[in-house]
Amino acid sequence: MKKLINKPENYVDEVLQGMTAAHPETYMIDGATRRMLRRPTAIAGKVGVISGGGFGHLPVFAGYIGDGLLDACAVGDVFASPDMNPMLEAIQFADQRKGVLCVVGNYGGDRMNFDMACEMAEMDDVTATKVIVSDDVAAAGPEEAEKRRGVAGFVFVTKIAGAAAAAGRSLEEVAAAAQSAADNVRSVGVALSSCTVPQAGKPTFNIADDEMEIGMGIHGEPGVRRGQLRPVDEVADEMIEMLLADKPVKTGARIAVLINGLGATPIEELYLLFRRAKQRFETAGAVIAFHRVGNYATSMEMAGASISILHLDDDLETLLKAHAACPFWRN
Repeated sequence: MKKLINKPENYVDEVLQGMTAAHPETYMIDGATRRMLRRPTAIAGKVGVISGGGFGHLPVFAGYIGDGLLDACAVGDVFASPDMNPMLEAIQFADQRKGVLCVVGNYGGDRMNFDMACEMAEMDDVTATKVIVSDDVAAAGPEEAEKRRGVAGFVFVTKIAGAAAAAGRSLEEVAAAAQSAADNVRSVGVALSSCTVPQAGKPTFNIADDEMEIGMGIHGEPGVRRGQLRPVDEVADEMIEMLLADKPVKTGARIAVLINGLGATPIEELYLLFRRAKQRFETAGAVIAFHRVGNYATSMEMAGASISILHLDDDLETLLKAHAACPFWRN
């Protein structure tokens, strides 16, 4: 393992300290376990929006605290769900008597602990509800979509939820907008190398230097196919074909596209992916109304990338383009 770290067991806490030192206007550490990151001050009069999950995916999850985004986030160890306590603390902070929406990736530990946190919040007369993000088309077929992992599509859902809350919508309306985004986002990734979890001290999986794996999850979960590394246009074509087979686009359909790096892939290569993706989506008849290219949902230092597509309607497009500000995202 070759990393710029101190003791592996202190990794998460020290990164959080670094985030708050670099961006004190945006982030503050709070909670009994010091594993709840939040805005410095709550915003009165609006629905709270929070999330939580394992560390190692920055900016997901905690990085997206900010204006028009999340109010607070529960932070777990690397690739491990936080427990219920920081989740409940995040709900309590975000609650301004308008209710709280929890945006949750589709992982067993996250779902279970958020279920308990929401139940505990209800005992204190705080209304909290959840939207589950399950956008990875490689994880399961359409007939079992509820089994899909939540990956980079989480970014779009968070943006939509935060914008709806900032616009003054009710909890039911914020949840409905976030659910619409979750229902209409699809993602698929390709991995070229493994990452190393600090406390494990060795790569999560092994893949040959001349291989790639289509559909691998952000924790190293198996993909749909491993084979020889191919030219980027061919890789992009295979990924886009999976996305469009799962949810086709009609001529004139407006979409948002996220080309996301997994941590170690140069930005130049992400632009190569976007170049091909734009060609393919436009050939299919779609209009790219919004796009982002960069590292938005990483997996430590894993090499690879993902493509996410959000099928837009007028409301989703308006919310996606609404004001937002954090160190990792600005509209």
